[in-house]
Amino acid sequence: MVKNIYIVFLFLMTSFIGFSQTNTGQSVVEIEGSVRGKENYTPISGVQITTDKGNHTITNGLGEFKIKAAIGDMLIFESPEFETVRYRVRSNEDVDVLVEDYEAASAKKRESKNRSGIYGTTVDHKRLLDSANFYKRTDLEKSIDFIARSIAPLGSQGNKQELSASLSTLGEIYMFHKQYDLAIANFKDALSARETSKTKLLLGKAYILNGEYENAESTLTPLLDVKNMVPYQRAELYEALGDTYKGLANLKKAQEFYREGLQIAEKNQISPKVIDLNSKMADVYASQDRTIEAEGFYQNSLNLSKKVAPERSIQESEKVADFYNQKSRYDDEIQLRKKSLNELRQLPQQPAMATSGVAIPKSDTITSQRINYKIANAYIAQDKLDEAIPYLEKSIVEADEDDDLVVQKDATRKLSEVYKYKGDFSRALESYQDYVAVVDSLYIRKEQEISRAARFNREIANTQNRISSLEQERELSQSKYSLAVTEQQLYEETSKRQKWIIYSLAFGILLMAFTAFLYYRSNKQQKLANNLLALKSLRTQMNPHFIFNALNSVNNYIAKSDERSANRFLSEFSVLMRSVLENSEEDFIPLSKELELLELYVKLEHSRFLDKFDYEIEVDEKVDIEAFRIPPMLLQPYIENAIWHGLRYKEEKGFLKIGIQQLTNNLLEITIMDNGIGRKRSAELKTSNQKKQKSKGMGNIKKRIQILNDMYKNKVEVSIANLNEDQTGTKVSLKLKKD
Repeated sequence: MVKNIYIVFLFLMTSFIGFSQTNTGQSVVEIEGSVRGKENYTPISGVQITTDKGNHTITNGLGEFKIKAAIGDMLIFESPEFETVRYRVRSNEDVDVLVEDYEAASAKKRESKNRSGIYGTTVDHKRLLDSANFYKRTDLEKSIDFIARSIAPLGSQGNKQELSASLSTLGEIYMFHKQYDLAIANFKDALSARETSKTKLLLGKAYILNGEYENAESTLTPLLDVKNMVPYQRAELYEALGDTYKGLANLKKAQEFYREGLQIAEKNQISPKVIDLNSKMADVYASQDRTIEAEGFYQNSLNLSKKVAPERSIQESEKVADFYNQKSRYDDEIQLRKKSLNELRQLPQQPAMATSGVAIPKSDTITSQRINYKIANAYIAQDKLDEAIPYLEKSIVEADEDDDLVVQKDATRKLSEVYKYKGDFSRALESYQDYVAVVDSLYIRKEQEISRAARFNREIANTQNRISSLEQERELSQSKYSLAVTEQQLYEETSKRQKWIIYSLAFGILLMAFTAFLYYRSNKQQKLANNLLALKSLRTQMNPHFIFNALNSVNNYIAKSDERSANRFLSEFSVLMRSVLENSEEDFIPLSKELELLELYVKLEHSRFLDKFDYEIEVDEKVDIEAFRIPPMLLQPYIENAIWHGLRYKEEKGFLKIGIQQLTNNLLEITIMDNGIGRKRSAELKTSNQKKQKSKGMGNIKKRIQILNDMYKNKVEVSIANLNEDQTGTKVSLKLKKD
């Protein structure tokens, strides 16, 4: 924890002109500010900011906050990152909190994020969550869309902290809209990504709201051992455990936890929790018929609520009035409700005030028409029918204006009954007819609400499906599957053996499939290795064969004592050999390189047999020779055969033509044509010794082509035919496919 705190208060605005000094202590202003690290102004998000009068907020992703407070209130800044800070509000100035050594304390965390490329997205992620919270109350679809956008870039291996924050926020949204099952599922997914005390506390609250008190107990109890929990969260924890044991009918334990939470809230001046816990302590005593203690705590909550917002005071007054009603103290109830009614009318507006942090239906809100209706019921309970009638009539009128059909229905029926008891049957009938009309309207309203609820549930299902598809690690289907498994626990024992057999068979099939796959892949790799080895071996055999034939040519010049020709031949031969050796390790080389080698080779052979043949290498202009690749030294043996076995034995001077043309975009044809003596005549001229030996050059070429076609799916195709009908001349056609 960072212990050194340095607070800088920037006074950006002066007091409003004409602000009365006599009203300074009670004026409510909006305080804006931020919480940042002092060294590099790093934003600190998630800081809990409360006033001693009960207002509460947290800093957003930019470390900024807004909170309403009265002049003289105490601002309290709480976070696990630094010690609690307090500041007394003196005017409507902006407040900036700078935390010393925060940069050093979080350096390792940021360094780790930088390595994975995550830290740069943290601010954007927090902004998306802030937007989701902003639209939580007004636009569910848009709110969940922001959650989906915050999860989308994370991926299955994304930042677990940010994934957990997104899922936790989604759970809060569902909890606000009373979709407790979905809220619980998302809180669990958030905890799977990263465990935090805040998320566990939210999961416990969701269990409580869903009536799953045993799960709430098992979730919340381990949090009692957490050491670094801020006081506000600690007070919330004790309150939630009190709610849990109250739901389990263990009122003694509930009372103990409420009392512990109350002590923490009072010690740290957390006004909202002080009021809540006094009120809940009173509820426990009331349920035990300990009226004196209950009334004492109710009075505490009522007195404390008067020091905060008027809305909160009205809430507590109505709660105490309900207590008076249960104890048949109707005069006290009527007096307190009339006071609440006056305070409610003095508010700038009359909002429907909820009694908890989640979405509350209209029937659970505090309104003027509802208070009037309850006052009337209190008079009726005392048989003061004449006093009840004006309040019932007022309740009916206000409910009609507010379109509150539920209160209008109840008040109209109650008015009809009052007139009936008084013997005024005409008015009773008239009121009853009004009641029937309201019931009809309410019936239509209910049908519409059911339709809207169904549509709302479909929208929730669609949006949750979007989230589930993005959250790859823990999909919603797993939660549904877990629920189905829980429901089928009674049948598991009888079907256990059968399941084990099925699982074993499935595992065996998967194992066999995996083994077969490994065997197939091993064979394929071995075949590829064998082919590569064979190609290398064949290339190794071809190079000495080519060198041997070339050296025969050099020997021929030496035998003729033609030293100049021998030197020139050796010089060009060395260039040729260097290129051949450079390409000897490649399966394929560019066609342009192969043509350069062939042209040099034919030039060398032509220099030896000037009187035997002329040659031409013709490349079609349309051919893109750089786009095709060919095995090195593939054409040389065919050219060698044409010269040595066809043209060399021809009596008159022969001709060798090498042509290249493109048949299609992906197919190239190379032809080698000579007008020599032909293959048949050449075979007849071979000596007996030559006939016994097989041509290694042509044999190697056939093997190379066979292996290459096996590896590269029929890339090379070669055909040899007689050039003329009289079996003279030879034409070699080689078709080459583009990669």
